[in-house]
Amino acid sequence: MGGLLVALLCALVFSALLMASSPGIMLLAIVALVLALNIVRLPFFGLILFGVVATFIPYTTVNMGIRVTVSEALLGLVWVGVFWQMVQGRLVWQFGKTEQRLRYLMLYSALPFLLGQLIMSGAEGNGPVNWIRWLLNLSPLFLFPILVDNGLRRDQLIVSLLLGSLVMLLLSVGMFLKDHDANTFIVILEKLKYAHPEAVKDIFSANFSRMASPWVHPNLTGGVLVLFLPLAFFYALTQQGWRKLLGFSVVLLGAAGLLFSSSRGAIVSLVLVLLWLTSYRVPYAGRVIGVAIVLGVALVLFYPPLQARLSTTFSSSNASTEIRMDEYRRFPDAMARFPLGIGFKVDPPPPKTNLLGISNLWFNFIYKLGIPGMLLFIAVTVAWWRECRPRAKLSEMSPERGIWIGSGAGLLTALLTGLFDHYYSFTMVLIALFWLMMAINLQSARSLRQNQDPLLGDNPYRKTEA
Repeated sequence: MGGLLVALLCALVFSALLMASSPGIMLLAIVALVLALNIVRLPFFGLILFGVVATFIPYTTVNMGIRVTVSEALLGLVWVGVFWQMVQGRLVWQFGKTEQRLRYLMLYSALPFLLGQLIMSGAEGNGPVNWIRWLLNLSPLFLFPILVDNGLRRDQLIVSLLLGSLVMLLLSVGMFLKDHDANTFIVILEKLKYAHPEAVKDIFSANFSRMASPWVHPNLTGGVLVLFLPLAFFYALTQQGWRKLLGFSVVLLGAAGLLFSSSRGAIVSLVLVLLWLTSYRVPYAGRVIGVAIVLGVALVLFYPPLQARLSTTFSSSNASTEIRMDEYRRFPDAMARFPLGIGFKVDPPPPKTNLLGISNLWFNFIYKLGIPGMLLFIAVTVAWWRECRPRAKLSEMSPERGIWIGSGAGLLTALLTGLFDHYYSFTMVLIALFWLMMAINLQSARSLRQNQDPLLGDNPYRKTEA
């Protein structure tokens, strides 16, 4: 009887759609509904789709009464499926100290959210929606251990992340080599239904000599590349066949994309993490540095536009460097004016205040959530580091160790970019990938520790269950 009622309801809805719209829209609506129902029924399938979409076309939008990204819509559907299966007793929610501390951060964020609604009452923006979106983007840390309960599923998710990254790089690097002008990428983003076309045009016009990508801003492109490059490399080292080819393809194209995007913070951070890996005698880390230097020098020598870009990138007189210094000088004014942050209605800088934003991950947490918010974020990362950091020299590589060291190195690189940019604090979709990577690293570290791997030692925390 229930199935009959659902069928009748669908028939009525689609009949109304057909009368009010074209057959093409009707077809898209049917496909979307079928896809959504399958994700609710099989939430892991939705997580796989998220891995591809979030790395390939992160900011493609869909209108669901409010305009949201397809990536976030997929995450929301996955959670609907997870809650449905939890009600049926088919899934168990497990978490450790890192997940527990992130939950505290999420709960605390309600305070600056409410205060921000009052402080920024006259500003344009939808605070409740922005807050819910931010919480949703943190949720992959909880979602991953619920759905990914074996090595096969984790491998499928990693493959989906690398496949999305590969397609994104093929499109971005290919377009850049073809036109050498970021503005030509605008047409592609318009077809992908990216929001705020005026902002996209401003970014690409100001940085037309830097590689464009579906991540829009070149620094954002560099940030996401350094998150995945270590995982792609160490995953490829321990795999065979097409998986090895997939990993190394992402590494080679990603290295080129990193240079073409000219994100100095990302480049410096990746070099520092590679040097750290060599101190732990991680296989091939030193060789990667050597090969990267040779390829980088060769690319610079034979590509004049990159020469011009790099000649000013690390200069103290660089315009973006001067802006960053000014942001740091004026940041105490923002802290004094908004001691508990500005909340979620607007992004820094607040309108009509003559303040500046801040290009720093931790200071951006202060800007949005106050000093307590920053301290809670630090507490989360400290808990992760205590559980996942290596405790001995790494002389041999295995598939599990490759995933552990690759995901951990990617997270460290992302955190180091926080010294130069704020993207890994509140940038939607990107932070979802960051917390998903942390979940991968935590599961891998816990698996190695369970198998008494000497690289990790004893568990500093006792695992709890909700």
